Amino acid sequence: MGPWLDSVTGWLAANPQWLAAAVFIVAFVECLAIAGLIVPGTVLLFAVAVLAGSGALSLSETLLLGFLGGILGDVVSYFLGRHFHQNIRRLPGLRHHPEWISGAENYFQRYGIASLLVGRFIGPLRPMLPMVAGMFDMPFPRFAAVSLLAAAGWSLAYLLPGWATGAAFRLPLPEGFWTEAGIVAGSIAVMVGLSATSSLRRHRRATLWISSMSLAILIGLFIGYPYLTALDQGVMTLVQEHRSPWLDEVAVVLTLIGEFRNMLLFSALLTALLLLCRQWRQAIFVGGTLLCTALANTGTKLFFARVRPEVLTDPLTSYSMPSGHASGSFALFLALAVLAGRGQPPRMRLTWLLLGCLPALSIALSRVYLGAHWPTDVIAGTMLASCVCAAGLWLSQRRAPLQAMPQKVWWLVLPALLALFGFFVLRHLPHTLLRYAY
Repeated sequence: MGPWLDSVTGWLAANPQWLAAAVFIVAFVECLAIAGLIVPGTVLLFAVAVLAGSGALSLSETLLLGFLGGILGDVVSYFLGRHFHQNIRRLPGLRHHPEWISGAENYFQRYGIASLLVGRFIGPLRPMLPMVAGMFDMPFPRFAAVSLLAAAGWSLAYLLPGWATGAAFRLPLPEGFWTEAGIVAGSIAVMVGLSATSSLRRHRRATLWISSMSLAILIGLFIGYPYLTALDQGVMTLVQEHRSPWLDEVAVVLTLIGEFRNMLLFSALLTALLLLCRQWRQAIFVGGTLLCTALANTGTKLFFARVRPEVLTDPLTSYSMPSGHASGSFALFLALAVLAGRGQPPRMRLTWLLLGCLPALSIALSRVYLGAHWPTDVIAGTMLASCVCAAGLWLSQRRAPLQAMPQKVWWLVLPALLALFGFFVLRHLPHTLLRYAY
């Protein structure tokens, strides 16, 4: 695959006018039934995203093209399944590999709508689940709504890292940037890898190990942030170089949603609903995680008293490290993901955690984008939430595993949280540009 990939990327580098089409086509093929299993779409997506970030396409253009390509792949796959139904098994490829579709069928029948959302981030299932949804005659409006949401998170998770890498290679960054970035990224990668491995192998103390590794990285950031200035300034330069009015508006809405009082309302609502449904242990886990994260964030922020970046024309007067938006949003969404994964296989639990990280990461990144926090502030806030959440889960399960919640509880919790989320979006959207005009 190496020479072939080199030839494709070399041709695109020499013909950047075709790069937009390449992003769209690769995203489409990666999400297209059968083809997505054969073509190494993930590697190609990263490669074309790197080229896009080198100056050929803006971030918003890259994400939009990937999103549209993924949506088209989903829709085509859905209607293939809707048209052929069980005869789809006779198509080339599936005749000789029936396991490709049988695995997706079992997954869809077990998890229903959630399978389309979660399976988007599981390679072998991603291109097959939309086709299976069509085979089982899922109503198209319902399928389209879930597909739009899943494609938005997928394009962000799969294209942003490559685009940022390409942009970083293009810009003149401070000396020592790549060394510092490698140390921080390597530490997080090791933590995530060991955490995933221990969870998949069902180690008894997996959550305790995750909490300990998060705490170790957090302590390292608290001690080492004065020596990570090249990383902070380099990322801030990279972000500010690629700002746009459209992304400004999105970032402001996200950051307003993540404000302390709004996260407090989300947390109080979630805890109250769990208590109302008599989910006592779940309520204690969620309430304890969110409360301890907020207290720890406030205490460490006052202790280190780090000054914020001077990007805003009207700088904030509060301290910077760790980011309250990052710690609050990750604590909330990780706690929700933990509850969603109870009673499910390890791989499914990890996928729920990945999904929970996406909205939290969007809120956290909005702080760096708007210049309200240094990147290390956001990483510290994330590690703080991860440490507290994992420790809370370990304490909650010392005597007995935390049980899965009944489906009727989720039908109460999720609509209530989504309604509150929608209220905040509609409330803040008309005022965002005025409030954060630079």
